[in-house]
Amino acid sequence: MAFRISRHTLAPLAAVAALAVPSIASAQSNVTLYGIVDTGIEYVSHASPNGSVVRMPGVTGELPSRWGLRGSEDLGGGLAAIFQLESGFNIRGGDLGQGGRLFGRQAFVGVKGPYGTLSFGRQYTMTYYALLGSDILGPDIYGMGSFDAYIPNARTDNSVTYQVGWQGLTFGAGYSFGRDSAGTGNSPGQGTCAGQVPGQSVQCRDWSVMLKYDASNFGVAASYEEQRGGTNAAANFFDGQATSVFTSSGDKDTRTTLGAYYKYGAFKVGGGWLGRRVSTSAVNTHSNLFYLGAAYSVTPAWLMDAQVYRIINSDHDTRGTMTTLRATYSLSVRTAVYAQAAYLFNSARAAYSVSGGGGGTTPPAGEGQAGVMLGMRHTF
Repeated sequence: MAFRISRHTLAPLAAVAALAVPSIASAQSNVTLYGIVDTGIEYVSHASPNGSVVRMPGVTGELPSRWGLRGSEDLGGGLAAIFQLESGFNIRGGDLGQGGRLFGRQAFVGVKGPYGTLSFGRQYTMTYYALLGSDILGPDIYGMGSFDAYIPNARTDNSVTYQVGWQGLTFGAGYSFGRDSAGTGNSPGQGTCAGQVPGQSVQCRDWSVMLKYDASNFGVAASYEEQRGGTNAAANFFDGQATSVFTSSGDKDTRTTLGAYYKYGAFKVGGGWLGRRVSTSAVNTHSNLFYLGAAYSVTPAWLMDAQVYRIINSDHDTRGTMTTLRATYSLSVRTAVYAQAAYLFNSARAAYSVSGGGGGTTPPAGEGQAGVMLGMRHTF
């Protein structure tokens, strides 16, 4: 259950503020404290030429751990001011995620009204929102991030986003003036792009658009995102044939998604396609990632889900196929335990890692890899 701080709880502070700014009108507001704590023990085979590893993953389990604050204030006339501050952290060592940022997951302020939501700050791109319905496993340690680490981390600094919905149809757009301004690495595989550079408005730029439709039992979504290169930027494929020369503002890294889902009672199925293309003065390569998953609520407490992934990069002659099975049992509304297993098949030249739980598990090229994790998750 989220912890809410009401306006009446802050009455003494409000009184002081009223003395300082007596002309501000009273408005209904609220702030919610929330979070997820998720970790466990993981086994990964062929984690290096020296063999397997048993560890507590440094990054994620079912869901990345985080805590945050979100709030809104009624401005009248159907308008509301909104904000969100969200901090990612790693249970294993208690350190901050997202390169050590205090609020590395999200940090934005905006306004919401009848004609949509406009917000400013560090935010998710439209790629992230487009995949929410069709990607059954989401940001799991054995999920889509094993093939494209940017997907569960699709967020940018210095961004302006706008979303508007009408009768199930949602349009969204985002624009970043410089996707990484802190120099700590905006997202895995993207390097430490220089951010907003005076006189070079294209360097490190990111823009994305999304269109989706959600009905009572099905939905479809599509998105497009383009990143530009810049100083210290990267565009890695994580397949053993990494592309890292991405330092010119003319370099492009684009992702196009198309996905859909269908729900019937306790059953849900989803799937889709993500096409990626990296174009530089030296490289022009692309990959296609396909996924298909299903979830079934056996009982209100038991959830079983699974997903299959297939990535093809013909230019690098690398291919990977991964199957993930997961079972989650809810001990209460807020606490759950889970077990999951995955196996990834690499083609002869590919070196994808089954685990998104941190570095150090890249297998030798052509080697298959298994991952097993037992974990616990608590939300508040």
